[in-house]
Amino acid sequence: MRARILRFLLAAITVSASMTRSASAAGVDLAWDDCGVYGTMLKTFSCNSNVGLPFMLYGSFVPPPDIDQFVGIAAQVDVCTMTSSFVDWWAHGTGYCRGTNALFTNFDFTAGPFNCADPYLGQATGGFAYDVSFGDVDRARMRIQCAVPFDQRAPVDPNTEYYAFQVRISRSQSTGDGSCAGCSTPACIILNDIQLFQPPEAGNDPVLTNPVNDYHVNWQATVPNCPFIVSVSNASWGRLKNLYR
Repeated sequence: MRARILRFLLAAITVSASMTRSASAAGVDLAWDDCGVYGTMLKTFSCNSNVGLPFMLYGSFVPPPDIDQFVGIAAQVDVCTMTSSFVDWWAHGTGYCRGTNALFTNFDFTAGPFNCADPYLGQATGGFAYDVSFGDVDRARMRIQCAVPFDQRAPVDPNTEYYAFQVRISRSQSTGDGSCAGCSTPACIILNDIQLFQPPEAGNDPVLTNPVNDYHVNWQATVPNCPFIVSVSNASWGRLKNLYR
């Protein structure tokens, strides 16, 4: 089933550049703890513990009309600390302070929360890539993608807000021996866009950028000049394959 999802996403991304329409009446949301207006814009943490529930970041979207065969999404999220270099606490990945076990994505909303609709019904497979110092030394970009099996494609309602993804950020390495510096540093987190995918023959894979409520959140304190947009780069097949691990 996973191979089938990947084959579909390859076809969708290959044709999306020529077939994408703008989506003026739709949009995206980013919030802590839940979707859109049900979540919060600021998350604070005293950085005094390495255990406890992870911090939850939710991306959501309101689709435009004519998304009759929805199968998945691709999203781009930027983290910026506005410091002279990127802080270690937000540096995830092989060879970085936080390693590969402190950042996760989730696309299963069958156990809640339920304030927005679930377009996947527990059937989505997906993952992410995280690039430290993307665009500048004080930034990172998270590319998130997921899809349902092709035979589970279904319409989404332009009058409904849907969950797109959940990002889980561990409290690990926040204090004590082996801690990563920068947990207390304010950060601006921006949802640049969510692209909705349908079968290639539909000719309609819109990229949503307009905020429904807010497309950015803050960590520890309100960051001046947040939000701002870092240029969006197109997805590639090589990068997409790395997401499914």
